[in-house]
Amino acid sequence: MAITRNTKNVPYYLLGAGAFDQLESLVDERRRAATGPALFFVDHYFQNKPLAARVPAIAGDRVFFVNTSAEPTVEVVDAFASTAKAFLNGAQPCCVTGIGGGAVLDMAKAVANLLTNPGLAEEYQGWELVKHPAPYKIGVPTLSGTGAECSRTCVLTNMRRKLKLGMNSDFTVYDQLLLDPELTRSVPRDQYFYTGLDTFMHCVESIRGSYRNVIVDSLSRTAIAMSEEIFLGDKDMMDEENLEKMMVASYIGGMAAGNVGIIHPVSAGLSIVLHMPHGIANCYALSVLGEFYPEEHAQFTEMMARQKVSLPKGICKNLTDEQLDGLYQGSIVHEKPLINALGEDFKKILTREKVLSLFANM
Repeated sequence: MAITRNTKNVPYYLLGAGAFDQLESLVDERRRAATGPALFFVDHYFQNKPLAARVPAIAGDRVFFVNTSAEPTVEVVDAFASTAKAFLNGAQPCCVTGIGGGAVLDMAKAVANLLTNPGLAEEYQGWELVKHPAPYKIGVPTLSGTGAECSRTCVLTNMRRKLKLGMNSDFTVYDQLLLDPELTRSVPRDQYFYTGLDTFMHCVESIRGSYRNVIVDSLSRTAIAMSEEIFLGDKDMMDEENLEKMMVASYIGGMAAGNVGIIHPVSAGLSIVLHMPHGIANCYALSVLGEFYPEEHAQFTEMMARQKVSLPKGICKNLTDEQLDGLYQGSIVHEKPLINALGEDFKKILTREKVLSLFANM
């Protein structure tokens, strides 16, 4: 067996209902360990809601509410980073905390990277481009499935380059997680399904690809099995036990998410052109990829029926030639995952005609 790459995971996590109550003490530890204020990035959904009142900010801290109606873009990251730097006035924060779904968790990670690395966000889209450690980061997911809480990347949309790509770096990993399944109870049912399936999909892509090792395979199989229990089992997918199970599956799946396949590139095309959220974009992608993932496609179809979730058809009708080109380019640009799934000659399989036929079937 080949030697695996030197891998970093989140050093600390707290799991269980009520874990959010420990955030104040964890932030206080950071106040004692380092000078500088605490920065909090919170999903705008919670603004003027009870959870926002529980954020342990004190005088001198800063709370940023992140609009999650669209995927994180490099421009928005740059704007937040610029505002944060002006607020800090040359200092560094004692910690940066992200509270929300994958978009907020990625935003907090990306801004933290820019606090210690010069330049713009797009300069760090790629692999191992971040050169300096970010400030201490605490992640608090309020939605399960993306694995953003434990992944080594923060995925950003770059409209100028027609690209959706992360800052893939060990410096992007959170230092501490609070995994409180109670925070996911208010998620709308369809969104819970679409986002939760991200765990299933990136683990399927990983285990069906060629960039594999025994650890990632084991993590992927575990997360896939848990996803099957959640979405195909007898209990409701959002009952108390499954809320916790989904949060654990997301964490485990996030550690196996580095090597995706065809689903995520096709999903990226939808995000670039139609500005579609990541979770539902993945679902649309898998819905037309049965020839590449036949067993998983059948499971996905059964999961939708079991959970009474549907995907409206015809989302790519009446698009302009420019939009169609964007769908193709926004998908095919992701060479690393497509080579993982199909090999070096992936463009002979995913021709322009083939890719556009996939979108036409959505």
